[in-house]
Amino acid sequence: MRELSTVDTDSLEVIFSTHRLSFIRAAEKITGSRSHAEDIVHDAFLKILDTNSVNSIGSRTRYLMKMVRNLAIDHYRRKTLELRVFTHREDQATFVSETASPDNITIHRQALQTVAAALAELPERTRYAFEMHRIQGLSQKEIAIALGVSPTLVNFMIRDALVHCRKKLQGSEDNAP
Repeated sequence: MRELSTVDTDSLEVIFSTHRLSFIRAAEKITGSRSHAEDIVHDAFLKILDTNSVNSIGSRTRYLMKMVRNLAIDHYRRKTLELRVFTHREDQATFVSETASPDNITIHRQALQTVAAALAELPERTRYAFEMHRIQGLSQKEIAIALGVSPTLVNFMIRDALVHCRKKLQGSEDNAP
């Protein structure tokens, strides 16, 4: 790793301090989490400090924003994969033991009603993409073809629906007696 001159480091620090909130908002929009977004922005700053070609970058602000977005997308994809792998196993393990309890049945029904209400609030296309992916098991590519949009847009629609449902579920838990 080569050492940056103080001018390089100072200008990067100024860019990050000036645009930090914009970087965080961009990452938060993708990840759905403020704390993860802050970590991503911090990682981007450390990565750019480690880059040998800092002087050759034309627009450092745009370059850093692109770096933050790419790191956020990587983080989102990794978390989505982890959720698919681990929650499926956990759901199978806990479903059998929890079905016997009337309290748990009521809790799960209320959560299901909350999710159904949250899905009803979504735009039709977003709800369709989410339901086809999560319930019917269609791939994002298949959904994109059916809707006539890009797979990337389908990915974002599914993410938006999931974030919306999670917020509604968290809100219902906060309002529970």
